[in-house]
Amino acid sequence: MTTVLRSNNNYNQSNHLIILSYQNQRTWFASLLTETEQKIVQKAMDKGTKQLILPQLERFIIIELIEAVDNRPDLEEKTRCIAAKTVASLRKHHLEEAVLLDYTKDNLSASYAEGIVLANYQFLKYFKEKDTLKSSFHTLHLLTQFIPSNEVALLNTLFEGVCAARDLVNEPLSYLTAVQLSEEIKRLGKAANFSVNVLDKAAIEALKMGGLLAVNKGSLDPPTFSILEWKPAQTVNKKPIVLVGKGVVYDTGGLSLKPTANSMDFMKCDMAGAAGVIGAMYAVAKAALPVHLICLVPSTDNRPGLNAYAPGDVVTMYSGSTVEVLNTDAEGRMLLADALHYAKQYDPELVIDMATLTGSAAHALGSQGAVFMGTASHQTKKALSRAGIKTQERLVEFPLWKEYAEQLKSDVADLKNLGGPMAGAITAGKFLEHFTAYDWLHIDMAGPAYLHHEDAYRTKGGTGYGVQLIYHFLLDYTT
Repeated sequence: MTTVLRSNNNYNQSNHLIILSYQNQRTWFASLLTETEQKIVQKAMDKGTKQLILPQLERFIIIELIEAVDNRPDLEEKTRCIAAKTVASLRKHHLEEAVLLDYTKDNLSASYAEGIVLANYQFLKYFKEKDTLKSSFHTLHLLTQFIPSNEVALLNTLFEGVCAARDLVNEPLSYLTAVQLSEEIKRLGKAANFSVNVLDKAAIEALKMGGLLAVNKGSLDPPTFSILEWKPAQTVNKKPIVLVGKGVVYDTGGLSLKPTANSMDFMKCDMAGAAGVIGAMYAVAKAALPVHLICLVPSTDNRPGLNAYAPGDVVTMYSGSTVEVLNTDAEGRMLLADALHYAKQYDPELVIDMATLTGSAAHALGSQGAVFMGTASHQTKKALSRAGIKTQERLVEFPLWKEYAEQLKSDVADLKNLGGPMAGAITAGKFLEHFTAYDWLHIDMAGPAYLHHEDAYRTKGGTGYGVQLIYHFLLDYTT
């Protein structure tokens, strides 16, 4: 994580300051500004200026003038986006640290801190001149009079989870094979104190996970099936909540080969669902939320080599159901199906899977939200949607009407892995539903998981989508 948050009781005259204030709010002027500076700021307010930078003898004062809105989620998002713009100023003036003063009286410190931390995120691992490119800014100090120190610690933990997910998505296949992904999970497990058990290819074969093994047939690298668990002494749930993440570390489409331009060239992101649930597990465990949580990550790459599975093949899944493969690029649902069936052994209270599953979902919502659907209760869906609104990781529910199952009927097997030309996100979800027997939600995050251009505090590349969504859903669940 490029930026760390620090809790402080006070600040001194040499600290760089960032001031959050509503337009025409002047209660803080006298203690911080000279008379000349006060006049400058008042003129700026009258003109509707959004940001002022005042250079003083020993420090800079950056003033953020926010337009108040009644809708709390909109106000928080506006604050995050304002903070994202400030990062450029912090870098331009080579500032290393700053103290945040929130005079809005609306407790916006957390939202502003989020915008700073996530906009200042960098993935520089493969640059030769990484030290030259690294942002100068590394610490944002938050005063206890505006936000309690324990909340600052939890924010750091949550943003660490988001940045860890971004790092995983941004790693290329040349490093992040399925085996290496399991090693990264182990590393994160040690840091956050959750347990990790990794099933290797022999164990996966012994279980007869036909979906995962079929996708892996074209690869030189073996698959993995990682089982993460957080079970503190006291939990609010008697039965575990299970997260499942699609871990396709690279997707060529297999024999149903994707076109390279604007498609295959960024398919290192096809494990963003896995990254999201891993990052969420990290945040939940390190924050010590009192919830029994299990996370399943089936992982492989999807290639057209060796004895790659082919259109027309019939695969016997871990559940025993047979699937006619009509398109090898519909691979995510194959390995997710095995993981969803595996989850049955835990008698779970709820299962949530996340995946960059279909172009259909991305076409429907773009990068502004994810599609979700499932068999969980209306109350559970509402709680997840509420978490999505709070975190700006928004969700739109699609139906799972029984008529969509007709598109998955096969002439030679129990079902096929592809529906018709319409409603692709829904028929993919309907396929997954076949392998569930519990309350279940499916999140198709193909749109917001990976960006080709930065969007405020969502940097180009992996966004870490899903970490905050799941964390806040479980936080609400435990309180």
